[in-house]
Amino acid sequence: MSDTSNDMTWHGTTILAVRDENKVVIAGDGQVSMGQTVMKPNAKKVRQLGDGNVIGGFAGATADAFTLFERLERKLDEHHGQLLRSAVELAKDWRTDKYLRNLEAMMIVADKDITLILTGNGDVLEPADGVAAIGSGGNFALAAARALKDYEQDAEKIARRAMAIAAEVCVYTNDQLTVETLNSGG
Repeated sequence: MSDTSNDMTWHGTTILAVRDENKVVIAGDGQVSMGQTVMKPNAKKVRQLGDGNVIGGFAGATADAFTLFERLERKLDEHHGQLLRSAVELAKDWRTDKYLRNLEAMMIVADKDITLILTGNGDVLEPADGVAAIGSGGNFALAAARALKDYEQDAEKIARRAMAIAAEVCVYTNDQLTVETLNSGG
């Protein structure tokens, strides 16, 4: 991928999930960029899913992400709200279905008990430390959140500060956040 002014690749998203003993938070920035142009500063990339017992955020092509969110909501209905089972079934479909296989997105989803990263490679990954991030600024937000966990106990404060740090160093991340929170099972 080139960094020329003719680069029409869509960039932009930082999605971060942080879990503490009381809640899980998913935060996403609002920037959508194409090449060197900010196309939209306030996109909503984080939302509640199903009956509100699952939250999720996406990085990648918006239409693809909404297709995946819809599929996940159907899986949640089929599997009575069981996020892990629904995510595994979605990942199987995503990897093997001729149409879904071409979708370009990643997702972080969480319920009161578990946080998962889903990819088109069939991955369903649970972070070991309750912190997960995806997208252009994901590594910046992930590093900041992991460092902040040593000094702060509140997941939302960690998420907001880590996203602010990512926005300071990643040109494809801004400070216009959407934040969704669920009470945790802990």
